[in-house]
Amino acid sequence: MLVVGFDTATPAVSVALHDGERVVAQASAADGRRHGELLMPMIAQVLAEAGASRADLTAVAVGVGPGPYTGLRVGVVTARVLGAVLGIPVHGVCSLDVIAADAPRGREFLVATDARRKEVYWARVRRGRSAPGSPAVGSAASIPGAAGLAVAGRGGQLYPEAFGEVTGPAYPDARTLCALVAGSRDERAAVPLLGRGAALPAASRRQGARAAQAGHTAMSRGAQT
Repeated sequence: MLVVGFDTATPAVSVALHDGERVVAQASAADGRRHGELLMPMIAQVLAEAGASRADLTAVAVGVGPGPYTGLRVGVVTARVLGAVLGIPVHGVCSLDVIAADAPRGREFLVATDARRKEVYWARVRRGRSAPGSPAVGSAASIPGAAGLAVAGRGGQLYPEAFGEVTGPAYPDARTLCALVAGSRDERAAVPLLGRGAALPAASRRQGARAAQAGHTAMSRGAQT
């Protein structure tokens, strides 16, 4: 197994390579305006560091947001192209879930990322899983019970007055994304499959949140079967 994973749903671009047991290479950069310039060279970088080629890849993992359309599209299109060219599966994971997997556990908390225009994409996490109705988008002040809950993600750093304790991480980490897809962490191997013919995330910020929520529903149904 050799999984390449990347997330471009936030200002950070994160890429990693996972062999089924551990992360063998990773790269990251924070430049919200250069996703398209950075992603493919970073993929080439992690492959070179691992002494591998694209032909060695067995799967692609990609963060599917929610997030601003321009950056998110870069990652999703790249994942679909790699999957089609190499004939390998492409797995999509909600970017908020990736952040949640690296946040402190054992209690209910929130994950919030920047949706721009003074709003956040957010999810409520209980027992390591996003609660029904997540993800959603709105002002930080409009999130029910936010003042009494810890928050992970950049949204908490931007609007700390709306939340309880602000924790990390700020952005999704491709190392965690790969581990989730490889099934080596939290028994969360079942993730939504992003088919080669699937529609791209909608340009609308609210449609993007609804698309990611649909992915959550698909993942929950898959876990029950």
